[in-house]
Amino acid sequence: MGSVQRAMRLLESVAGHEHGAPAKQLARETGLALPTAYHLLRTLVHEGYLRRDKGLFFLGEAAERLSSSGAQQKRRSTVAEALAHWRDAIGVPVYYALYRDGEIEVMCVSDTPGNPAVEEWADFRETAHAHAIGQCLLAQLDEEDRRDHLDRYPVQAITPYTVRDGHTLLRRLERVRRMEPVFERQEYALGTVCAAIPITVGTTAGTMAISLPAHQADRLPEATRQLQSEVGRLLGSLAISISI
Repeated sequence: MGSVQRAMRLLESVAGHEHGAPAKQLARETGLALPTAYHLLRTLVHEGYLRRDKGLFFLGEAAERLSSSGAQQKRRSTVAEALAHWRDAIGVPVYYALYRDGEIEVMCVSDTPGNPAVEEWADFRETAHAHAIGQCLLAQLDEEDRRDHLDRYPVQAITPYTVRDGHTLLRRLERVRRMEPVFERQEYALGTVCAAIPITVGTTAGTMAISLPAHQADRLPEATRQLQSEVGRLLGSLAISISI
């Protein structure tokens, strides 16, 4: 355990030197005897956590991968915490989704036993035309990408309320104004109404969405306004990344 602690102190010390540092300086900063520091530094270089160049030590690829993974995990946790906050503040399930590489990706869902999320009974990727998440994402695409998606995943009625054909869907999407929420009532799942708001995630189409039982449909507009307000207030500090 002592060796691990000493190695971690050396890694932390190296991380504080963007332009590298020699062994003697690292030993002094960590309070290690020079022979001990040399031994641990050689081991860390061998394992790829450090690299040595002209007598100076730098973080290696293995350490950088750990740093990247840790940052990604932190972003995931931050997004999950935000969704849980919105879920509790509004009292509805909250969803976060992106459109990446031609596909719908639901990245995170936050619900409770009392307010469960919609069951994905038909593949979300193949039914973008039927749910608010998909319609909101498609509305953010240009015409070519929109048609490409519908060529791959043709419109099909999955409930009596689903839009009946691609032409009708395209006309509906063209009428959606920029940054305007999309509402969907029982088009994907009977007994459920949903709303989705567009968000800016770099150049990637993104959305936050909510769902409610159909008998609470009168709550949907106000709940959507609450979501817009909450997202607008916190999104900047979240810095949600497409690499989530």
